[in-house]
Amino acid sequence: MKYNRVLVWFRNDLRVSDNETLSKAIQLGKEVLPVYVLDPRQFDTMEIGWPKTGSFRAQFLLESLEDLQKTFRELRGDLIILRGNPEQELLKLAEKAKVDAIFFSKEVTSEERKVEAALEKGAFSLGIPTESFWQSTLYHKDDLPFPVNQTPEVFTHFRKEVEKLSKVRPTFPNPSKINYTKEVDISSTGIPSLKELGLEKPEPESKSWMKVKGGERSAFGRLQSYFWDKDLLKSYKETRNGLIGMDYSSKFSPWLALGCISPRSIFEEVKKYERQRKKNNSTYWLVFELIWRDYFRFIAQKHGDKIFHVGGIKNQVDSWRRDKSQFEAWVEGKTGVPFIDANMRELKATGFMSNRGRQLVASFLVNDLGVDWTWGASYFESQLIDYDVCSNWGNWMYVGGVGNDPRENRYFNILRQAKNYDPNGDYVRIWVPELAPLSGFSIHQPWELYSSQLRELKIQLGHTYPQPLVKISSLERV
Repeated sequence: MKYNRVLVWFRNDLRVSDNETLSKAIQLGKEVLPVYVLDPRQFDTMEIGWPKTGSFRAQFLLESLEDLQKTFRELRGDLIILRGNPEQELLKLAEKAKVDAIFFSKEVTSEERKVEAALEKGAFSLGIPTESFWQSTLYHKDDLPFPVNQTPEVFTHFRKEVEKLSKVRPTFPNPSKINYTKEVDISSTGIPSLKELGLEKPEPESKSWMKVKGGERSAFGRLQSYFWDKDLLKSYKETRNGLIGMDYSSKFSPWLALGCISPRSIFEEVKKYERQRKKNNSTYWLVFELIWRDYFRFIAQKHGDKIFHVGGIKNQVDSWRRDKSQFEAWVEGKTGVPFIDANMRELKATGFMSNRGRQLVASFLVNDLGVDWTWGASYFESQLIDYDVCSNWGNWMYVGGVGNDPRENRYFNILRQAKNYDPNGDYVRIWVPELAPLSGFSIHQPWELYSSQLRELKIQLGHTYPQPLVKISSLERV
């Protein structure tokens, strides 16, 4: 069916490349009206006292919107920015602009789906058809070898099935121009500042190596740099558990989270790299990680709000502690366990933490401190620039023992992990400078020092590093 004017509601698909929603609107509509709505509910304060979208996440979002708007203007169009509840603001605009249809990308979790449902209901009452498109995953949900509600509960089973029986669809082409709606007087609120959103601008952290900027241009720039300029894909599997620097891992996750680049675009670039340079375990492993991302999204759709409940998808009895002082110590990086504290301080200062670090700090919160895992998941939601609702909550359930992990307990021995990944203490020395005078691996266990050494350290620094929140023996168990 052909439409005179199609409103395209952008959500977590802030790109023009491989964007089915935009491509179909261009194909089916004579004119296209691209819109993004900043929902104030996404900046509310959560129960744990942190903003739902913190400064790092918000800054990356605003940068991505600025980049997308610039792209549309280069295509002789524009991106309208509105503020308010999308289900209300979009309908007001649809009536004013006399649009014939509203297109948008489909989401899977309840908050987003409620907005979709309200929009569809309101549009129906106005006689405006809506159409949603699935484009957040590597494998399209219609191409799975099973219905979504029969998604295997074990990742390995899921992966083997989709690798054997499903194919990745080709990407949609980039538009060469946009037939933008011009004659309608549309007032855009413009891209707000962080202050207008009730947030403070993050202070630049001199110790940070996480140099990323939101937007499609930056996403493809990173792809070019990581794959081709620096030729790092060939060793991805060996370096991905690193802790220091930009290049131990791909760092695609912030752009994937907001849809500044699609998983299929990355997949196609991997295949190109394999043809032109090298095919090995590392090139496969990057695709493997994209499949993990798919898995958590399908699990979220299968189980609904259970992924947010303290009992998880296993419906376990709530036996968690809710010790605010210990949780705050974890947030601030003052647990007395240097490897944990270094990772948490990096997160607070930069909005990012390595994959290895995320597993360790989550394990420490839930297994060593016994604190409610949903508190940790909520804090990550606020802080992480690469926050993805399905991956974040799916991973936290996994570590918390209430999700899809076939093992009963996924406990990480912190000292053993430190020995494997930071044997000389280089990472801790960056983020826990008060322990910098300690040499080698001793920085990971300052409580083991003789009292005379501790006294000398106190004199040097003028303050003390906190005693660990848990008994040392519990950190040393296998």
